[in-house]
Amino acid sequence: MNPDSSNPSSNPDLANLAWQSKLVLLLVLPYTATGVVFQSHEWASTAPNVAIWTLGLSVLLGLVAWKTHSATAAAAATGAIIAASVIFSTLVYPYHPWQTGLIPLVAVLLLTSLATRFGSRRKERLGTAEKRMGRGAAQVAANLGMAALLFEQSVRSMIIDTHWLSRSGVASAAILVLGLAALAEAAADTVSSEIGQVLGGQPRMITSLRKVDAGTDGAISLAGTLAGALAAGLVACAGMWALRGDRSMLIASWAAGVFGLVFDSWLGATFERRGWLNNDAVNFLSTIGAGACALGLLAVMPHPGVG
Repeated sequence: MNPDSSNPSSNPDLANLAWQSKLVLLLVLPYTATGVVFQSHEWASTAPNVAIWTLGLSVLLGLVAWKTHSATAAAAATGAIIAASVIFSTLVYPYHPWQTGLIPLVAVLLLTSLATRFGSRRKERLGTAEKRMGRGAAQVAANLGMAALLFEQSVRSMIIDTHWLSRSGVASAAILVLGLAALAEAAADTVSSEIGQVLGGQPRMITSLRKVDAGTDGAISLAGTLAGALAAGLVACAGMWALRGDRSMLIASWAAGVFGLVFDSWLGATFERRGWLNNDAVNFLSTIGAGACALGLLAVMPHPGVG
């Protein structure tokens, strides 16, 4: 999928779908930002050091994304808010940053950044290169927002006790798997698209398998799909390690991330090509699809364990 296909300036036909990007932002940003404010206040009164390094690391990630032109200023701020939300929502006693959702989130950012820069000259010749100013706020929310929303729900589903490891309800661990699946899909989608444009040759439409131009919505390639599946697996492994999960967490989040990748291509080949959805809406729905798939897998798998 063309990384810049959601930009109205590069595709005037999508200008009337800009409301979908705004809707994604509206669904993600107020909720996560409010959660960050409340959790910052709570941690500042009980463990100020946790609040300081959570907010500090989140701002640092945003600044790095902005300074490296991976994101606009607004997108960097959106990413910082999402990062803080993810960290606060997945804190594990004794509260270290490497035992939170920060690790799989950073894995997503690193993988997508490297994939975007890979073969940049060829992408420029194809006209599919990422715009130089980086991703916009809606793109960040579409790719990472659902994971943040799901992780926040894991906090709300916990049984009140002294720390995260005392959550006895399976629901909280299961929701963590859904959030991790959404992150795995976000990495898989971008890596598949970016690598496929360089190594995949002429792609084929997922619905008909006919050959199409690189960057066509709904186009897939073997190289791109394999790269996306590998990226999903790396994020799932990072999340399992950081969240101290088990094999069920790894398998469900990895498989669901790959499902979300295929679902994204199908949405692109159908609804996006018909002008019913823009790229931000497709990406957001794909992360929802990954979470839904993970939920279905958990229904037939052993209950995930954490800690």
